[in-house]
Amino acid sequence: MPLSSDELLNRLSALGVAAVTHEHTPLRTVEEAKRLRGNLPGGHVKNLFLRGRQDRYWLFTTFEDTSVDLKELGRILNAGRFSFGSSAALEQMLGILPGAVSPLAAANDTGGAVTVVLDEALLAADLLNVHPLRNDRTTALAPADLVRFLHSCGHPPQLIRLEPKGPSVPRAP
Repeated sequence: MPLSSDELLNRLSALGVAAVTHEHTPLRTVEEAKRLRGNLPGGHVKNLFLRGRQDRYWLFTTFEDTSVDLKELGRILNAGRFSFGSSAALEQMLGILPGAVSPLAAANDTGGAVTVVLDEALLAADLLNVHPLRNDRTTALAPADLVRFLHSCGHPPQLIRLEPKGPSVPRAP
């Protein structure tokens, strides 16, 4: 059984992660999030659930305004040609539905089927805003705490550098 959002938040707390969770209307896209989030501080991310060669799966997280060339990303990761993973695979492997994709979902991948990759630029943010397994909540946490959490659940993230094409790294006020 996949973790519930509350179980995930309890796990973060048990690790000593200082996370703040906000409840809101369900968000399915970056555009919806931008329109409805108000002045929520920190870096806002997008997450891509991808399938590479030999049916290997990847979860890539970057800033929401970073342009991602899937062909180039596949080359950088030596993953072959990427396509988007199906909603069935997303639910089976990460225990979440489309719209709730988040690096925190790695906690539900107990079989190690998904490789977690973070854009190195995320590490420079004061806070990152991610969904805690549901798209009607957003949890803000420090990038170092996200990395520590991923290590704790057996998914040390692979870090890659993408050249940003959007605004500079957001900072908390």
